[in-house]
Amino acid sequence: MDNENNTIADFNEQMQVRIDKAQILESRGYEVWASKYSPTEHTNDIINAFEECEGKSVCIAGRIMATRGHGKATFIHIQDMTGKIQVYLRADQVGEQAYSDFVDCVDIGDIIGIEGVVFKTQKGEISIRVAKWTFLSKSLRPLPEKWHGLTDTETRYRQRYLDLISNPDVRATFVTRINIIKEMRRWLDDRGFMEVETPMMHPIAGGAAARPFITHHNALDMQLFLRIAPELYLKRLIVGGFEKVYELNRNFRNEGISIKHNPEFSMIEIYQAFADYEDIMRLTEELIADVALKVLGKTTINYQGTEIELKAPWRRLTMQDAIKEYADIDFDAITSLEQARELATKHEIEFAKSDGVGGILNLFFEKYCEHHLIQPTFIIGHPTEISPLAKANREQPERTDRFEAFVFGREIANGFSELNDPIDQKNRFLAQVANREDGNDEAMMMDDDFVTALEYGLPPTGGLGIGVDRIVMFLTDSHSIRDVILFPHMRHKQN
Repeated sequence: MDNENNTIADFNEQMQVRIDKAQILESRGYEVWASKYSPTEHTNDIINAFEECEGKSVCIAGRIMATRGHGKATFIHIQDMTGKIQVYLRADQVGEQAYSDFVDCVDIGDIIGIEGVVFKTQKGEISIRVAKWTFLSKSLRPLPEKWHGLTDTETRYRQRYLDLISNPDVRATFVTRINIIKEMRRWLDDRGFMEVETPMMHPIAGGAAARPFITHHNALDMQLFLRIAPELYLKRLIVGGFEKVYELNRNFRNEGISIKHNPEFSMIEIYQAFADYEDIMRLTEELIADVALKVLGKTTINYQGTEIELKAPWRRLTMQDAIKEYADIDFDAITSLEQARELATKHEIEFAKSDGVGGILNLFFEKYCEHHLIQPTFIIGHPTEISPLAKANREQPERTDRFEAFVFGREIANGFSELNDPIDQKNRFLAQVANREDGNDEAMMMDDDFVTALEYGLPPTGGLGIGVDRIVMFLTDSHSIRDVILFPHMRHKQN
């Protein structure tokens, strides 16, 4: 406890020293928290175009990450969004008073503006010889001691701003994320898809099997759900005459947190009229491979030490065949619920009262197969029982025209030929309601308005949902979903 108190006391003392320096700067006429500054270059622009920039005047702004002084001269490392560059501050260049002010009152972590001339030191380091410096913002808190690598995982997630300051690789990951999302939109826009927006608050939780977050609208005195998926609204747009739509936005599911799950996550959902699940599978593999090629310059990635080829075509495998291949169990021989339950009990698979043969089949797949699907694979032939919004297969009505895409044992996409028969859809909803009454709080609710929309006619339609965060994980070689979400959800910090 004494060591902890000493640490707090030392920290408070350092903050007080910085507050005192801010007051000194103000007394000397500096604006300690400036209103505006207009840099004309970024650090990496200067470094990458040194031959054009050498000898020219430039203006940059950024955070001080290191200083070392030698009498009347100081070397400083300035970091902006693009990287770091060395600047050379001399008393005879900026003036004795300005130099003294810098030495007396400026700390690592402070943000300054620099005007000066680009040159290369005798050691060959590209630098800026300062003609004028401008104070922009005082950092009252010192950066972590090891500013070159904040490593405490919880601190990194809770205080992402420190993580971004301290770890260039983290900044690079989020720049890549931005580019991935930009390319997804570009790819779809180029193919005639229109980006739309649908409600975030739903009167009925639908579009996926998940537990929702619940809120209340005071003025209307009604319960609302944060959306678990935009699917049912997007399909209403297809009914209304739009033929190609997508939405890239947040979904919310009141579920556990893990390296693969965050309760708030990004998804892109895509719907195309007059298409089926085969068309949507081709769209999926082409979209992801093309985005990887555009952002990374290649379709072969290395994820956590494993080489993965994203180039189309991807392997296709029925759920039953996957269980045969990886568990040596022939589910085609199962003809009754009793047999399925006996098999599950034998293999120590827990099932719910509401699980039928299809539900138990899916439990076997999750236990025995998912982790084997390292290279991109489409799993098809999902049971109708677990696919309440997917069209049944004409030849095998107990199965649906649905797929899930897996990479490195993780689901990254889910799509199907959309169920457009309103009578069948209503019956499927009723079966889901019965499952909820049996205790399955992830089963879907009845959505009468969606059924009404189908009764006006939904054309043949293919639909798709892609987990954006998981795609970013793979394309940035990130171990946890928290590494690709700027502000992941965390437990309350214990005092």
